[in-house]
Amino acid sequence: MSVASRTAHPYRDTDVIDARAPRFNQATVGLFSLIAVLSGLWPLLILLAAQLGIGLRYGRRYCLPCVAYFELVQPRIGEGPIEDARPPKFANQVGFAVLSGASIAHVVGAGTAGNALALVVAALALLAAATGFCAGCEMYRVRARLSGIRRHEFDRVELAELGSPTVGHSPGELLVAFSHPLCTDCRSLITELGAGTMPWVSVDVRERPDLARKYGVTLVPTVVRVAPDGRVLQHAAG
Repeated sequence: MSVASRTAHPYRDTDVIDARAPRFNQATVGLFSLIAVLSGLWPLLILLAAQLGIGLRYGRRYCLPCVAYFELVQPRIGEGPIEDARPPKFANQVGFAVLSGASIAHVVGAGTAGNALALVVAALALLAAATGFCAGCEMYRVRARLSGIRRHEFDRVELAELGSPTVGHSPGELLVAFSHPLCTDCRSLITELGAGTMPWVSVDVRERPDLARKYGVTLVPTVVRVAPDGRVLQHAAG
């Protein structure tokens, strides 16, 4: 597969990501964390924490596992499903915090505690790489759902600013789909809505970030079922 045939550019379309890229990164972090513990080379933990921190601060171009995946692996195996980049980014933040704690523990002489923290990172990262179950990503999704329930802006939607429904113009309930054009699950959702009979409208969060901020959309796809008067009846994210 050539770079030109990518759906999402790895360094420009940073609000989404190839789902295989985080798993490649998790495999790298998990493997080197385990090596650090088994070999006693705990300074590797400092390097891993620094690499995660640099990537989070300056972007994927400065994340060595990310660059290795996008430049060496993806062109050969093809692009995987495109997903919201926020859950894996949050997982990296969690990994950075725990690896930083492990590094500090070793520096102050608490090697046992440092190794324990490193083993937690290794176990969760390798589990995510092998199975796709990302504990940090799930933490983000739970937090997003809880914050979405608590946010006042989800109580009501201003229908006039969303545009006309794609199907029908009945005065009944309406589905509002917040999506991203490159997101694989979003495209599947839009196809399902298009095959249905209930009126719906799509909000592209890339084109309308103002609405995404206004309504607290923390994960795409997000679907909101709205009453004729704009009251939110049901909210589902991810």
